Amino acid sequence: MAVVKKSKIPPERLTLYEKLIATHPEIARKGDVHPYTSLNGHMFSYLDQTGVMGLRLPKDEVDAFLKKYKTKLFESYGVVKKDYVTVPDILLAKTDESKKYLAMSIAYVKTLKPK
Repeated sequence: MAVVKKSKIPPERLTLYEKLIATHPEIARKGDVHPYTSLNGHMFSYLDQTGVMGLRLPKDEVDAFLKKYKTKLFESYGVVKKDYVTVPDILLAKTDESKKYLAMSIAYVKTLKPK
């Protein structure tokens, strides 16, 4: 019998992530235990098991985001993702503000060669 994995993500963070994803109906949340979004084979948002969100941004936007929100590059399983930023909790809670960064991420991923 297969063991069903259960997410450890705090429910309130998962709700905020899903609310943000819902602002862009052209994309869908994927992953049961590890929620993420992807387009053309490229992942562009991710919610880790602690409820921290990583968002893929164009290289020319990463530094401005890091400076503005006093955050850092996103780290997953000990690997720093150079084109992903860590979305601060306060920004994740502000859907109206964070949805523009999600839109920027979607637009960026659309420019990448499909996998």
